[in-house]
Amino acid sequence: MGDIKVRGKKEDEDEKAEVEIWNYVFGYAKIAVVKCAIELGIADAIDKHGSPMTLSQLTTTLKCEPPRLYRILRFLVHYQIFKEEPVTQDSIGFALTPLSRRLIRHGERSMAAFILLESSPVMLAPWHSLSARVLDSGNSPFETAHGKDVWSYAEENPGHSKLIDEAMACDARVAVRALIEGCPQVFDGIKSLVDVGGGNGTALSMLVKEFPWMHGINFDLPHVVAVAPKVDGIEYVGGDMFECVPRADAAFFMWVLHDWDDEECIQILKKCREAIPQDKGKVIIVESVLEEDENDKLEFVGLMLDMVMMAHTNKGKERTLKEWKYVLGEAGFTRINVKPIHAVQSIIEAYI
Repeated sequence: MGDIKVRGKKEDEDEKAEVEIWNYVFGYAKIAVVKCAIELGIADAIDKHGSPMTLSQLTTTLKCEPPRLYRILRFLVHYQIFKEEPVTQDSIGFALTPLSRRLIRHGERSMAAFILLESSPVMLAPWHSLSARVLDSGNSPFETAHGKDVWSYAEENPGHSKLIDEAMACDARVAVRALIEGCPQVFDGIKSLVDVGGGNGTALSMLVKEFPWMHGINFDLPHVVAVAPKVDGIEYVGGDMFECVPRADAAFFMWVLHDWDDEECIQILKKCREAIPQDKGKVIIVESVLEEDENDKLEFVGLMLDMVMMAHTNKGKERTLKEWKYVLGEAGFTRINVKPIHAVQSIIEAYI
């Protein structure tokens, strides 16, 4: 009986593998079709319509060829990105789901710009050189594909720079809201806050609006802050965080430090230590903390982000709590608090 059970388990595992391998053979199809849906504006059209739309209504609105659009919709319905609902007794419409609502371009929880960034030819090309990166310590996959690092490329290509800023703004709208709702006390007593690598200022504008007593400083590379939308209560400063950080009660980072290796992070954090008050100043870091936690439904995102860092940056990586303690300690911070929020990232408070 024992042998029969073992053979049965092996057969089940083989059958599961036989099915699962096709997800890797054609894994690119899912992201390509989702990207297509965003570019066509399917979710936007249904949202604007206010109710499920028939294939005929969608093809007219989107100016698409009906059989081809139907094949796209059939695929997306299978993966529960959209759903079918009766419109009349004789017709079926396509409706939004919580997932497709995140594909609406200007939705409150939209991730459309993030998907468009990561599925762009510029960001896909480096993945073909990932194995070479693992085998030696040469150029990053991004440099191999484009001849320069991601930041130099963005500076010379305003369109790609804008796509990066819009993608980061997508996440900021979700993560900052989770921070405000879950840990508002993090900003108690802070009269001035410098957002280091603040991009187009989405995160900082949300914080200043929520905590109006706080003066915000959006600090990023000159070409980034030059095109950032101007918001009352925020000062815009261009510069290099490796050289100097504007003075404030606290320094704020969101998905910035994971772009750099330990020595670079230590250098950046030392500049922040110089910029904040010695007695009450602190650094607030919004980043993933990799830990083996079976209860964390978003743990897999941190692991995927770590692969993204390997493909798209020179030396960036996601960090465990032990690794965060190391870089912060080497930079002169003696005490840290880590607080989970309802997002991919956690909140790390570091004090001198």
